[in-house]
Amino acid sequence: MSGRARARRAAGLGTPALVIPPALVGVAFLLLPTLALVIRTPWSRLGSIYHEQQVWPALRLSIESSLEATAVALVLGVPLAWVLARVRVPGVGILRAIVTIPLVLPPVIGGLAIFAAFGRYGVLGGANRAVLGHDLPFTYAGIVVAQVFVAMPYLIITVEGAFRISDRGVEEAAATLGASRSRIFLRVTVPLIAPAIVSGSVLCWARALGEFGATLLVGGNNPGVTQTLPTAVLTVFQTEPADAPALALPLLAVALIVLGSMRDRWMRPIAGPAT
Repeated sequence: MSGRARARRAAGLGTPALVIPPALVGVAFLLLPTLALVIRTPWSRLGSIYHEQQVWPALRLSIESSLEATAVALVLGVPLAWVLARVRVPGVGILRAIVTIPLVLPPVIGGLAIFAAFGRYGVLGGANRAVLGHDLPFTYAGIVVAQVFVAMPYLIITVEGAFRISDRGVEEAAATLGASRSRIFLRVTVPLIAPAIVSGSVLCWARALGEFGATLLVGGNNPGVTQTLPTAVLTVFQTEPADAPALALPLLAVALIVLGSMRDRWMRPIAGPAT
């Protein structure tokens, strides 16, 4: 191939001019609200606002509950992702649709669904009281359940894709050496897709950390007991709207730090090696 032909080919593989304007508009649209939040924060009164509005207990509860929800999602979601990716039986498509329902449900409807299942008069309400000794709604456990419901699909979808494209040759080699199927899953398959599991966990955690609608309906908004930081923002916005941006800063900082530090190391390998 001549140098001129290579130059024409390289030029044809460049960035299309038509994608630049909408891409810039999209970046501006996504960035502007965050910048506005930072600009509108009353920095001079930040300390007093955090003290008066009990920000730190709400942030601690948000972090603890979202981490517990992510742990539960890992225990339940990774095996479920394997079933969706590897099992070939009738009904798997319906199972996948069930898994993705929380992604399209409005969070408040998700909270209603949890009430219908685990509330005092829910399908499993009596069983909850027998095991826990009290009703699930308006408790810390209720918050975790709500977060698992809305966030676990993010983990499942990410990990399912990794299971589909993982190298089965390594698993087959382990099987020929006499390893059991469970041992292969734990010692071979899971390590192969570890970056996807970490990425899915981060997405799941971020979604649980910022969950509002379902946690408000199921957990309530009791300061120091069931009030997460997102629900605290609503309370402050209703009474002191000028102070509300200050309460959003801790969640924004935590999310940016974790997602930013994890992205280059763990999220990029999902797409496969660069070519």
